[in-house]
Amino acid sequence: MATFISHSPAETEALGERFGRTVKPGQVIALSGDLGAGKTQFVRGLARGLGVPGRVHSPTFTLVNEYGGGRLQLFHLDLYRLETAQQMLNAGIEDYLSPAGVAVIEWAERLPATSGQRPAEKKWSEVQIEIVSETERKIIYDDIL
Repeated sequence: MATFISHSPAETEALGERFGRTVKPGQVIALSGDLGAGKTQFVRGLARGLGVPGRVHSPTFTLVNEYGGGRLQLFHLDLYRLETAQQMLNAGIEDYLSPAGVAVIEWAERLPATSGQRPAEKKWSEVQIEIVSETERKIIYDDIL
């Protein structure tokens, strides 16, 4: 695991952009952190690193946003409103766990580890964003860069 201290939203985006430049097809990135920690900021950077054009926004109410036009297709999921494994199955979340492009899952800790839904370990990367102060974030991640 690697640790990065971000002092601004721009630095959080820059780390995401580094991920986007190196991420491989089929990768699933599990994001965790409190509300307002910077999860969507990280995804904006990742999209920029993939070369995805256009604006990236949180899929809280749609569950999944898909972005094309970059090096890989980006699937941005948000599990905040889903509470049970059955709700996730009904929403079709498992379809995004072996993506043709790359999937980023906000609130990934809600995905049951024992359900058999998580992909193979080398295709599953974790990024945890902790709020340190109003502008500072501690980002702990699997070193896939």
